[in-house]
Amino acid sequence: MTRRRSESGLGPAARSGASASAGCRVFVMVGSPGAGKGTQAQLLSAALGLPHIASGDLFRAALLDGSALGDEARSYMERGSLVPDALTVRMIAHRLDQPDAAAGAILDGFPRTLPQARALDELLAQLGSCVSGALYIDVSQEELVRRLSGRWICQGAEQHVYHEILRPPLKPGVCDIDGTLLQQRPDDRPETIRTRLELQLPPMYEVVDHYAQSGVLVTVPGEQPVEHVTKGLLQAIGRVAAGQPVR
Repeated sequence: MTRRRSESGLGPAARSGASASAGCRVFVMVGSPGAGKGTQAQLLSAALGLPHIASGDLFRAALLDGSALGDEARSYMERGSLVPDALTVRMIAHRLDQPDAAAGAILDGFPRTLPQARALDELLAQLGSCVSGALYIDVSQEELVRRLSGRWICQGAEQHVYHEILRPPLKPGVCDIDGTLLQQRPDDRPETIRTRLELQLPPMYEVVDHYAQSGVLVTVPGEQPVEHVTKGLLQAIGRVAAGQPVR
């Protein structure tokens, strides 16, 4: 978006201060909802062979794995509370301790706030690593509203999802699959999205500033074809691999 202006539960590697992840490439996706972070994280994961670690997936897996961390996260999620940052960091530490993350990872959905970014820095320092690049997908607020407000959902049992621009139905207002009428949820209406963005943008800008001051921020325009965004991100990551500045 265009700008205007050591805990218990860590894996053995984190506790010892050494890790298979030492010197690895850890990239964080930065951007507003609707900027395309998840899509780009998946594409980068496939291109680089690094795991895509999405905070939402971590939480969902925590409900199923029966671990102590999972049980602790479940206690918050089942009562509708936010999982504390400290617990999320421990879950990320555990995930980074897995063999597939030995060469690095792409983090998506964390950090979203300045305290989370600082907590991640501390965790990675314990692992002998750091954020190699903060990949900021820059999308204007009006484009975000356009993207986020275009979602329509059918009234059938499967609730098939359509988008006015990205995935329109063959017949306007009607589901291609079951023929039920499409409806827009209150949370997807433009005025609601604008209000939500006004709350979400300031914390995100603090994260952007944090990584800019750390010298690891790279900004890629997000209002271009998906493949062009991917190309820009891969070029920035290539500079990291070559030991060049990310900017």
